[in-house]
Amino acid sequence: MDLDQARDFVTANHRGVLLTYRSGGGPQMSPVVAGVDSDGYIVVSSRETAYKVKNLMRDPRASVCMFADGFYGEWVQIDGHAEVVLLPEAMEPLVEYYQQLSGEHPDWDEYRAAMREERRVLIRISPRRAGPTRFG
Repeated sequence: MDLDQARDFVTANHRGVLLTYRSGGGPQMSPVVAGVDSDGYIVVSSRETAYKVKNLMRDPRASVCMFADGFYGEWVQIDGHAEVVLLPEAMEPLVEYYQQLSGEHPDWDEYRAAMREERRVLIRISPRRAGPTRFG
């Protein structure tokens, strides 16, 4: 599977699991909702205090396993390196993330206030590899 096919899959299927690495080297997995931004990064919203964010700030290796809503069937794993974008720089990318996944918000000022209050960040994963190339 090439990276463009993987991005297309994530654009249509937003549920997945993000894998990061704990300080001791072990895996840490989190259920996430992901999208693809206008630059082709896999994007996930999180809180600055979340373990996945702390892990990525220390070790940028990340993988996501994305699957269809029905769970069984097609899926994709994307491996890459992540950057964590903090507020205030994350605000407009968080707006883009919301618009891609949910459309227009009824009150953008309220949304922006909630992002600040929750200390939201945007995780941007630069895809390096995607698979599988076969199923079965």
